[in-house]
Amino acid sequence: MEGQEETTGNGEECQTQNGESKGKQKEGGGEDEEMVVDGGMEDWNGFISGGTALYEAEEGDVAAEGRSGEPVTPQHVLRLNSYTKEYLCSPEDNIYSVNFSRFKIRDLGSGAVILDIKKHSPTEIQDVIELDTSRFIQYHFSPAFLALREIGATLEFTVGSKALKRFRLIERHFFRNLLLKTFDFEIGFCIPHSRNTCEHIYCLPDLEPETVEEMIANPFETRSDSFYFVNNKLIMHHKAEYSFTPQRHMDTSRE
Repeated sequence: MEGQEETTGNGEECQTQNGESKGKQKEGGGEDEEMVVDGGMEDWNGFISGGTALYEAEEGDVAAEGRSGEPVTPQHVLRLNSYTKEYLCSPEDNIYSVNFSRFKIRDLGSGAVILDIKKHSPTEIQDVIELDTSRFIQYHFSPAFLALREIGATLEFTVGSKALKRFRLIERHFFRNLLLKTFDFEIGFCIPHSRNTCEHIYCLPDLEPETVEEMIANPFETRSDSFYFVNNKLIMHHKAEYSFTPQRHMDTSRE
């Protein structure tokens, strides 16, 4: 069956931490530094997203990752106080055959494309669960990424024979036990056998200089969990780690 094309596009204004609308930045940070990503073209997680206020996890907060036999809900993952140690669902839970085919990040200030990962997307959309696709990736960006204020993230994906109702993505980004940002977006309804594209615009959170220095000095201690829900049921869980070390240092370490 030939795949039907469905394209969705939504934009959100950046919000400051008190909820007030914040204007677009005209000057993008780090235009003279290259930003790259490590990892195979077919192995990628969700995207760097906008954020909430920084939050230091403390003992007594919700830390459990889910009890055996109990469903993982959006409310539960929103209360997790750290990056998860284990996956909270299995690849077989993706009964809707959601497959990602492209992920792009661009700096809205300069227009520069920071990341563009594409995967072969067949014309015919079938009910295939890609069990061999890695759910984990390590990204390497230059320190200039941490100076960006506004980015656009484009996501392309296909859906199998089951419609997606209330398709929702929740991302949680941490540096060690410090919650940097939470992204919670309801993509909505996607028809069966469809190809879908959406771009969203986000402001990155303001970070304390000391935090930025620590994130640069400690590669891959910045991590994220991406939780994908359909009708409040978790169907996919991806993980990522991030390095913001200058590329020349990475090159030296590999010699």
